[in-house]
Amino acid sequence: MRMVLGVLSLLFVVAVIGVLAKKQLGGAAIVAAPATSAAPAGTMAPPTGTPAQQVQQFKQAVESTMHQARPMPDEK
Repeated sequence: MRMVLGVLSLLFVVAVIGVLAKKQLGGAAIVAAPATSAAPAGTMAPPTGTPAQQVQQFKQAVESTMHQARPMPDEK
């Protein structure tokens, strides 16, 4: 009797974890899609080319961002 109760408890816990994992994985796909489509069109282009080209494009984007002047606050 004790062993049957232990096995049933274990099955219950596995079922609960499975349901929670399914919710988490399903929710992440739904949340991720609107976040990418809600971004402004000019901010980020989808990666193209080989991985080496993607790395080079990323480096160029970082370099161009680093060379931009920061806006200076107005002195009063």
